[in-house]
Amino acid sequence: MSTRIMTQYLQRITKHLEVLHDTNTTSIQLAARMLADQIKNDKIVYAYGPGGHSNLGSQELFFRAGGLMHVSAMLDEGTLLSGGALRSMAIERTPGYGTIVIDDYNLGQDDLLILINAYGINAAVIDAALEARRRGVKIIGVTSVRHAQATAAEHPARHPSKKNLYEVVDVVLDSNIEVGDAVITIEGVDQPVGPLSTFATAYLLNSMVAEAVNLLAQEGVQPPIWRSGNAPDGDEVNAQFIDRFKGRIKKL
Repeated sequence: MSTRIMTQYLQRITKHLEVLHDTNTTSIQLAARMLADQIKNDKIVYAYGPGGHSNLGSQELFFRAGGLMHVSAMLDEGTLLSGGALRSMAIERTPGYGTIVIDDYNLGQDDLLILINAYGINAAVIDAALEARRRGVKIIGVTSVRHAQATAAEHPARHPSKKNLYEVVDVVLDSNIEVGDAVITIEGVDQPVGPLSTFATAYLLNSMVAEAVNLLAQEGVQPPIWRSGNAPDGDEVNAQFIDRFKGRIKKL
């Protein structure tokens, strides 16, 4: 009897997350240190995921039960799928667009930006990284080095510079997604199913956050963390901090 498709998928997800655990230990610790330092100084941390499903990464960090209140998701409407999927893809391939978003959020010297893009090649994410670097912003990139290296230089999604995200950031959290993302082949079906990138990105991001909180705890710092509004006293716990961040976080 063949293994059920859902079991194959679970096995691929589990194996992939174990690989990420083993290969990203040092980079997650470095990123966690950067994150913890910003929070110790009560500075906002920015997260931008220009690309249809890469936007989910910035949303995973933002206003999230168990997540840090200092995170501001740069939920620019241009590449959100809610504005239209084909429109999103066209905008993420438009040179100069990422620069506009960085300017709109007024990022500057000593800010920290988490750039999330599974494939790490599109014009919006590369422009965002280059503009942020020009402004003195520190950058953590969450991307697949493997995918970027395997993508042809002339691919239409690429930034004109042909640069990859992993080449223009300070620390890389490598999601190790293969070209095409989906990993399950079904007999009689032309295209694979079962993508991995969202699982990989969420694991890397939440591991970074958890490690940062642990560093802060070791240093005697109690960072404000969102409690689920559906949990007992959730609204009351969160309300203690709302005034501290209202106006500082654009989408709060």
